[in-house]
Amino acid sequence: MKEIKQDSSTIAWNAMGDEWFALAQKGESRNCFIMPNMLRLMGDVRGKRILDLGCGEGGYARELTRRGAQLTAVDCSRRAIEYAAALAEKEQLAIEHLVRNSSDLFDIASAQFDIVLCSMMLMDCEDFDGTLREAYRVLKPGGRLFASVLHPCFDGNHDVGIGRQGEGLDRQVVVMNYFEPKEWEAPLWGGTIPVIWRHRTMEDYVKGFLRAGFIIADLNEPRATDEQAKISTAMAWLQKIPLYLYWELRK
Repeated sequence: MKEIKQDSSTIAWNAMGDEWFALAQKGESRNCFIMPNMLRLMGDVRGKRILDLGCGEGGYARELTRRGAQLTAVDCSRRAIEYAAALAEKEQLAIEHLVRNSSDLFDIASAQFDIVLCSMMLMDCEDFDGTLREAYRVLKPGGRLFASVLHPCFDGNHDVGIGRQGEGLDRQVVVMNYFEPKEWEAPLWGGTIPVIWRHRTMEDYVKGFLRAGFIIADLNEPRATDEQAKISTAMAWLQKIPLYLYWELRK
């Protein structure tokens, strides 16, 4: 079998190991905001063939399978795929799990998926253009790519890029440098193991999508609902500042 490329993204996320799985299971923003919004935007997925690209611990793949879709889950981390496959087997969910770089989906045939899902991964992958080319290749004509990313206008390196000022609901976004840094290392929120973070501008995203051949079909900056705002101050702040950006692209 072909070996996957050990690029910086692959090395970093393989090093995360079990810490990422624990953070994903308890992550407030992921479980109460990012994931519910993505599932809402994807709509009815019954009977759809979906590629969960950068699947991590497999939460999306399992939920989409429960909703009637046929899933292939891909991640560059072998440990993540083993973990996701074990959880799917425990629930008796038929999901194909593969270890691949997002930019090299070898042995995956072209034009076979109705949807490619990229949840919170496009800003992290080293080979952005290669990932988009592969996503475009495996989509059927008219197929859709759904992606969520950290909003590039409101989040970045907090020390020297796009920082924070103040506390609670009065906290403000302070833009020190929108363009830099492009890359840095730091743990995930609540974590201890550094991973590589990448900042891509709005222009980077749009031009990358167009280079790959995609049509931008929709863009969403979800606000926290009143119910979500009751969960915590951090969630309530999302009624004021859009930290997450959602793209819908079409082939």
